[in-house]
Amino acid sequence: MSGANLNGTAGEDEKSPLDQKSKQIRVWCDGCYDMVHFGHANSLRQAKALGDKVIVGIHTDEEITKHKGPPVFTEEERVKMVKGIKWVDEVVLGAPYVTTLEVLDEHNCDFCVHGDDITMTAEGVDTYHLVKKANRYKEVKRTAGVSTTDLVGRMLLLTKNHFRQGSAEYAIEKEGSSNMGQDSAAKSPWTGCSQFLPTTQKIIQFSDGKAPKPGDKIVYVAGAFDLFHVGHLDFLEKARQLGDYLIVGLHTDPVVNSYKGSNYPIMNLHERVLSVLACKYVNEVVIGAPYCVTDELLDHFKVDVVCHGQTQISLEDGKIDPYALPKTKGTFTLIDSGNSMTTERIVDRIISHRLDYEQRNKAKEKKEIEAYEALQRAKLTQKAG
Repeated sequence: MSGANLNGTAGEDEKSPLDQKSKQIRVWCDGCYDMVHFGHANSLRQAKALGDKVIVGIHTDEEITKHKGPPVFTEEERVKMVKGIKWVDEVVLGAPYVTTLEVLDEHNCDFCVHGDDITMTAEGVDTYHLVKKANRYKEVKRTAGVSTTDLVGRMLLLTKNHFRQGSAEYAIEKEGSSNMGQDSAAKSPWTGCSQFLPTTQKIIQFSDGKAPKPGDKIVYVAGAFDLFHVGHLDFLEKARQLGDYLIVGLHTDPVVNSYKGSNYPIMNLHERVLSVLACKYVNEVVIGAPYCVTDELLDHFKVDVVCHGQTQISLEDGKIDPYALPKTKGTFTLIDSGNSMTTERIVDRIISHRLDYEQRNKAKEKKEIEAYEALQRAKLTQKAG
């Protein structure tokens, strides 16, 4: 049996340099992935660039509640959302809160990847200290301007500071509003607000960049897709099954506010674009799509099918059906995703547990400040030495 192990494959010492090079690099990422947003997706995109396969470990509801406070979404919902991100290959539920070498080995992962913020247990321990010590840890840049803490804060405050209307819609400003993780009053270097700055490069990174092939059946859907959630995901999966190429039209913030009212949308247009582009069922996004589906839009994108979900269709100016044209053409269809989740239901979850989430945000911020200050002290000591 020279040159082979007991399974009949070549032994390690017999592998050629080409064989070793062709070994797939498996990357481990883990976390709560609560209220999955484009910041999570961007971290996973960067992780995928460091290897061939991305395996995502997700903490259970019990673990998150112990270390951070109650999650907004259930573990089943969080698993589904992560599976829907285009850079994710495998999902594992029940990942330990402190990442171990055993969990990396169990899933044949070469190393662990996380953002450049600090994650700690309830006892104040760095959750990645074991893999860092073993040199099986790599860092990627955290996406500035968004965090679950910030989004929860927006809902608790019912603030409109996250979007502008009319001529100021695309202005990038900072405005004080609270101590809930959104402004200069929030001292945390990670979850405090640093306004998200949209760039074409970021959109290109999220887009698959592929045009429809000749003969492809093109499906078009439109909406707010605010706080991208499992209801949206199930709807887009069903829409994608109706054709070969799925285009999502996103309405501007003022348009969404006109039919949703209150402080909607919770996420501004730029944030919603990246959240939708990260979905594996979506091929293209129309930024600032017209509320009423037009002939120009249908012709330009060569749309075959126009879809809408089971939510009520708001009439433009209270009298114009935005889907009148595709209905006339016989290309309109209603989809039942089988999922009743809505953005409004998520907001209700937050508001009904307001005190729990306020406490969670404050505790997270306090731990991060302490960790950041300790990190700065360690750097100063290192320099002095």
